[in-house]
Amino acid sequence: MEIENPAARAAIVPPPMRRAKFAIGQVVKHRVYPFRGVIFDVDPVFSNTEEWLASIPEEVRPRRDQPFYHLLAENAQNTYVAYVSEQNLLPDETGKPVSHPQVPHFFKELKRGHYVSRDRALH
Repeated sequence: MEIENPAARAAIVPPPMRRAKFAIGQVVKHRVYPFRGVIFDVDPVFSNTEEWLASIPEEVRPRRDQPFYHLLAENAQNTYVAYVSEQNLLPDETGKPVSHPQVPHFFKELKRGHYVSRDRALH
């Protein structure tokens, strides 16, 4: 016979997952820094290295318990892949395409400010 211990069971329950505010294919911009990009993947909670997180100054370090987004990003000088917390993103309302060279690998086209995912299962 198993004795139920509610306190022990509660201790192993993972924190609740928040629903992602942004979607794959959505064009977003950073709340503070001058870059924008298209979302190509979402982590429901922080899923990067401890070194990455520690490299961010503590006073602006994002919380772990929120969605994090993988972006094909661009600024005035470069294109790159960015990993950004939900708290630091805003919708990009410009309607302009993202010029990252990997956009065609993930998306077919830009329709009304949102990229349509490429069905890579058929390729």
